[in-house]
Amino acid sequence: QVQLVESGGGLVQPGGSLRLSCAASGFRLDYYSMGWFRQAPGKEREGVSCIGIGDGTLYYADSVKGRFTIDNDNAKNMVYLFMNNLKPEDTAVYYCATDCAVGAGTLAAFGAWGQGTQVTVSS
Repeated sequence: QVQLVESGGGLVQPGGSLRLSCAASGFRLDYYSMGWFRQAPGKEREGVSCIGIGDGTLYYADSVKGRFTIDNDNAKNMVYLFMNNLKPEDTAVYYCATDCAVGAGTLAAFGAWGQGTQVTVSS
């Protein structure tokens, strides 16, 4: 059974950092591209980052470039999102998902999704 469980969210002040984790089970992480998405209240879900399989191609939304880093640990079946210099506009529920891909400049995912973890950036 494919399962994704996110953790690491919380309340952080502007300029702070967080590390989100996504624990994958029921499949081998190195067989799938993995992505992070977020959804703020009243807004559409936004693709944040994706790490491809094979060559590990990386994608970042313009809004997070230079501040967020995606990484994976295939041995542990984990995907991470390191978030630095957080801003109030980063406040959202963050989700990890399998089978991410970029089309027409938009990041989407076509596989399994986790339940999400809340990130709140506020002073």
